[in-house]
Amino acid sequence: MRIVHTDDIIKNIKEMCIEANLYLTKDIEEAVKCSVKSEKSPLGQQILGQLEENLEIAKEEKIPICQDTGMAIVFFKIGQDVHIEGMNITDAINEGVRRGYEEGYLRKSVVNDPLIRENTKDNTPAIIHYDIISGDKIQIIVAPKGFGSENMSKIYMLKPADGKEGIKKSVIEAVKAAGPNACPPMVVGIGIGGDFEKAAILAKTALTRDINISNENHHIAALEKELLNEINSLGIGPAGLGGSTTALALNIETFATHIAGMPLAINMCCHVNRHSKRII
Repeated sequence: MRIVHTDDIIKNIKEMCIEANLYLTKDIEEAVKCSVKSEKSPLGQQILGQLEENLEIAKEEKIPICQDTGMAIVFFKIGQDVHIEGMNITDAINEGVRRGYEEGYLRKSVVNDPLIRENTKDNTPAIIHYDIISGDKIQIIVAPKGFGSENMSKIYMLKPADGKEGIKKSVIEAVKAAGPNACPPMVVGIGIGGDFEKAAILAKTALTRDINISNENHHIAALEKELLNEINSLGIGPAGLGGSTTALALNIETFATHIAGMPLAINMCCHVNRHSKRII
């Protein structure tokens, strides 16, 4: 049994909130840089060049990449051989988020009630997904999610008979509806299977996977490529002003489902696909 104190969790969560908002992961940053060269539209190329410049400024000046520093989404996987000491684990994660957003001078965007809408002033509570894994380590992903793109996300309860073509039609429909509102170029996370809420979590998880790594199932990997090509043929382009780079990447995660259903969730993310990963 390995003991982990919540002080360590708080410290890591705090640092990850700041890190994710200031620096993109290498795969996303490289995709932005490559898109500048591959974009066919002169205006689109100009916009992508500005996005690349913005990434460099954020890095050099240590300021957020985007003014919307998001709602903190935390994927927390606890090894079954870990014993946590200190405060309540949920309270510790939220304390890390609070410190990260305060010490990092990040915008606080969370309201305490969806109708009353009073700001909590520290960007808590975070949305936390727990999972138990084997071993004596804790795996953490902090993914601040802005709501310009989040608001463009969709969930469809498809019928099994809709099949692959039904999935493709729904994804393209969602991307078209999002248009410039999702701040393209986008990264599209897709969840297929499970039930209503599982599909949405799969889609959110898909956004945290390295975009250079395809789904391990060949038929799903082929669907990822097919959908990405179709999306980039829509002509929406950077900032919705036309071009061949509407999406930088598209990741799909799947799960077993019921014989009567085929849930499909589409989680939109702008090019600022922020996430920080650590193992304690």
